[in-house]
Amino acid sequence: MALPLNIYFKADTADKQAVKVLPVKEGFSVSELPDFSDEARALITLAAKNARFTGKEGSLLEVVLPEKGNVRQYVLVGFGNDKAYDKAGAAVVARFLTSGLESLAIDLAAVKKKETAKAAASFAYGAVLRGYKLDNYRTTLSDDKKPSLKSLYFAEVDQKEAEKAWQPFSALAEGILFTRMLVTEPGNILYPESFVEHCKPLAEIGLSVEILDEAALREAGMGALLGVAQGSARSPRLLALRWNGTGKPDSRPVAFVGKGVTFDSGGISLKPGAGMEGMKWDMGGAGAVVGVMKALALRKAKADIIGVCGLVENMPDANAQRPGDVVKTMSGQTVEVINTDAEGRLVLCDVLTWVQKNYKPEVIIDLATLTGAMIISLGHEYGGLFSNCEKLADNLVKAGRSSGDALWRLPMGDAYDKLLDSHIADMKNVGPRYGGSITAAQFLKRFIDKDVRWAHLDIAGMVWADKADTFWDKGATGYGVRLLNQLVSDNFEK
Repeated sequence: MALPLNIYFKADTADKQAVKVLPVKEGFSVSELPDFSDEARALITLAAKNARFTGKEGSLLEVVLPEKGNVRQYVLVGFGNDKAYDKAGAAVVARFLTSGLESLAIDLAAVKKKETAKAAASFAYGAVLRGYKLDNYRTTLSDDKKPSLKSLYFAEVDQKEAEKAWQPFSALAEGILFTRMLVTEPGNILYPESFVEHCKPLAEIGLSVEILDEAALREAGMGALLGVAQGSARSPRLLALRWNGTGKPDSRPVAFVGKGVTFDSGGISLKPGAGMEGMKWDMGGAGAVVGVMKALALRKAKADIIGVCGLVENMPDANAQRPGDVVKTMSGQTVEVINTDAEGRLVLCDVLTWVQKNYKPEVIIDLATLTGAMIISLGHEYGGLFSNCEKLADNLVKAGRSSGDALWRLPMGDAYDKLLDSHIADMKNVGPRYGGSITAAQFLKRFIDKDVRWAHLDIAGMVWADKADTFWDKGATGYGVRLLNQLVSDNFEK
């Protein structure tokens, strides 16, 4: 998919734009800005004082200044003390996306020369993320609410260096926006078959694409996944995308596994009607997996990664799975289905078995909008982390801190595991009301081979935002793509 903004690192073109943006650090001095007259400097100083503008990250100051006999609009944007150029870019686009302007000039004169290429790339990255809107279905949107901003032109930067710095940022942005698109689409448009169709073109950027239809899933013995899907008219799918940038065809990959429930009604254990429309994003884990696979392929990561998604729709028709049913998983273990709305773990357990059987990964990380209990525990500030490996957990927390997709680790243990025991099957799919996120993780752990390092990320509170934030408008956030990309970069590239 095309990025929402065109990015140009061309100083000559930048100077022709009507509005010029000047990124500045916190506590900036007017003397650090481009060549202004004494009168213009005095106006900036006065405006900054009156607006209490100091250059704090993401803050804006707009001024109109005399320039060569004319006047020009300038926007000072702060990148703070931590060089948060991405937040500066996002703030500028949030302000001007629907302003009527089609382009902006970004002048990096106040940035240290050796940092300008990276600063420009980071600024553009934040701008692109904040510039994404999915308005395909809005036919009555007034012109003043439609995005007008199309291009950013950067001045005071070496074009070749900036383009080189921009490449990995651009790849990551494409992955994030691909995830956002999938998560945003309504359930009548995005379902298992169409999800797969969206991903087939990823073969053109070097990803291998493997698809299992319903017959293949049945042959593989995925009774738990198929049990979830049996109430829907939409046929389930398994999607596997692999990127091997190591040059070693026989390496053991790192596996990312995503829950892809394209719509979750709850099945026979029907959810309340209020808010059910939000369950179109119950495929957020699968969305993150395919988004990061796209990013890794585009930036040609030197790692061997496989991303696998279990894709189903959970509906309550006459063929739907009933509470009390017992299903046999691909692993051979049996599950008593107490609650059909605890369907994500039934999908994941078979996908986890499939990827271990067929690809022998040393590391597995699954991502799922698995439990409402996680939102009760952590709100919308952190994704929940569970793991059988201290080092892997530490690396994930670190990657979350660096990328901005924050994680918080929660406990596991035998006492929680016992809560899943069933009197007629090997386990139940839910425990008691309390500790629901933990017992869900314990359920998944029963399907992990002993020599595999595993982590489960419950991202129920993170894939959708009810209000705008730094890098996104209200809607899909793309959570998980930055996190996994950072994890691969820090730990698995060779």
